[in-house]
Amino acid sequence: MTVVTANELKTKGISDIERILQDEQEVVITVRGKPRYVVMDIEHYDFLRECEIAAAWLQGRADLAAGRFRREGAEEHMARVQAESEDAL
Repeated sequence: MTVVTANELKTKGISDIERILQDEQEVVITVRGKPRYVVMDIEHYDFLRECEIAAAWLQGRADLAAGRFRREGAEEHMARVQAESEDAL
């Protein structure tokens, strides 16, 4: 993964990002020496989002199989969420 500083990005602009993305899937942008942003082309981003959705679906299926779920109506759910958020404070 290639790293570009914020200053390099300011001086070279998006053309530097486009050049790097021809060989790399992601570019890390650092600010004051610390990784801060990741830039990637939209196809790679869409692929990662699809992977994230698939992983969430699999986790949901595993939760159902293990009995980690509740059956409750909308009003019950909202009351429980409200009570849990008040307990967290």
